[in-house]
Amino acid sequence: MAISDNSMGLILAMSSSAFIGASFILKKKGLKRAGASGTRAGVGGYTYLLEPLWWVGMVTMIVGEVANFVAYAYAPAVLVTPLGALSIIVSAVLAHFMLKERLQKMGVLGCVTCIVGSVVIVIHAPQEHTPNSVQEIWTLATQPAFLVYGAATLSAVLALVLHFEPRYGQTNILVYLGICSLMGSLTVVSIKAIGIAIKLTLEGISQMAYPQTWFFMTVAAICVITQLNYLNKALDTFNAAIVSPVYYVMFTTLTIIASIIMFKDWSGQNASSIVSEICGFITVLSGTTILHATREQEPAPVGTVTWYVSGDSVKGVDEELLISLNTTDYYVQ
Repeated sequence: MAISDNSMGLILAMSSSAFIGASFILKKKGLKRAGASGTRAGVGGYTYLLEPLWWVGMVTMIVGEVANFVAYAYAPAVLVTPLGALSIIVSAVLAHFMLKERLQKMGVLGCVTCIVGSVVIVIHAPQEHTPNSVQEIWTLATQPAFLVYGAATLSAVLALVLHFEPRYGQTNILVYLGICSLMGSLTVVSIKAIGIAIKLTLEGISQMAYPQTWFFMTVAAICVITQLNYLNKALDTFNAAIVSPVYYVMFTTLTIIASIIMFKDWSGQNASSIVSEICGFITVLSGTTILHATREQEPAPVGTVTWYVSGDSVKGVDEELLISLNTTDYYVQ
């Protein structure tokens, strides 16, 4: 019995989520090990590149992303992207056992809610019209509505990188993940275009001679590198249990918007199916919110204080009688 394109996309998307969810935890453990012996990624260090466990996580993520890449060639982004919620469940369960980040009972409810929302989306997912050439995809990418979205996305990324990251990157998770998610939405539409081009080429209709194919490859490469850089910073700075669901919500929302604008995924669907998909998506978002709200926060790092007395002698906290305020970062003599 032949498998439909949507079914193939579904299987690949679920496999992708399992690999990507595991990769978050492996990379997090690698970043922690690297940070213990060198400069942390969150403050610009790259010692994690010498950590084998980080590379295991990286390879796991690549396998997951390849599966995700192929899934986009078979099924619409409205179906594939929300199934990324399964990666949150995988990372939450693994974080409970491997990182000792406890999964509360309400967190289990959040996982179940994500699964229910994903099932609703799968049931009502649209059947996609596959473009017949990369030139047809290029026509979709250069329509005024998507050009406006692309310009707005790049402007927002530049603002986050140049203005907000130096000031709030270490304290506000939305800065790093905003950059990842915005670039991610462009990554997905580019990867979908590449996937379709490869699929057509394998069917005997070569798309490799078209410059548009190489343009999409270049855009995808730049976006992926940017995503990985800022995702590493987010993972090293904030709790993995927070990064995973927040990144999912932002990335999925922006990707669906980009896909709807470019590929017109909802074209031809009736209002009932569209509303059902939106409800399923909101259910998934609710599940990720519950999961995020019931997870433990990563303990704040313990600060150290030293100072000079009489110009040349150094004293520390243990040498003076001090009254501690609300955190270990400030002391009053």
